[in-house]
Amino acid sequence: MFATRLPPVTKALLIANVAVFLLQLVLGDTTFSAFMLWPPLGFDPFWPAQSFQPWQLLSYGFLHGSLGHLFFNMLALYMFGAPLESTWGPRRFLTYWLVTVAGAGLCQLLVGWWAVSSGSPPYPTIGASGGVFGLLLAYGMLFPNQRVMLLFPPIPMKARTFVIVFGVAELVLGMTGWQPGVAHFAHLGGMLFGWLVIRYWRGQPPFGGGRRPPPPNRPNHLRRVK
Repeated sequence: MFATRLPPVTKALLIANVAVFLLQLVLGDTTFSAFMLWPPLGFDPFWPAQSFQPWQLLSYGFLHGSLGHLFFNMLALYMFGAPLESTWGPRRFLTYWLVTVAGAGLCQLLVGWWAVSSGSPPYPTIGASGGVFGLLLAYGMLFPNQRVMLLFPPIPMKARTFVIVFGVAELVLGMTGWQPGVAHFAHLGGMLFGWLVIRYWRGQPPFGGGRRPPPPNRPNHLRRVK
């Protein structure tokens, strides 16, 4: 009953992420090295492991480093993805998810390139967190007054406040390096690209000067974006 109530794309993403994680446990992370997001040190199609490949901008979002990493990302996908897909429809929701995952990856590539250029050893990035933060941004924009609950500590707040708190926290942690080993700028990149996608759909700057009309015979769900 739980699975049947989920919209199709959200359900498919949950299943795919869990299935890939189980394969990681069985086959080992080394098997999936070519699908992790590596810094752009070069492109070698004959030796994809531990070098950047274009497909990694999406494939990294289906890999996770631990059960806890997977659990919290999938919990957020369920909480925020289901209502967004119900509002937007499967096609638009899937487009949004893929753009935010890839956009988060692009931001992480810039950070990884800068880190390696500064002398740090190259390391891969994995996880759906960039897409999750994109969903968080969209949820806060479409449902700004909806109450959500922090897990630690359990404090209720409006969705708009929730987004602002997480965005500021990620920026501070990314700039200060207080939480190493976490791709904070990828999280921010997911939020940035999510904001740009919604602005594009609405025909707002920098993509246009006004609100786009809704398609014929289809309700304009984007009117709820503030």
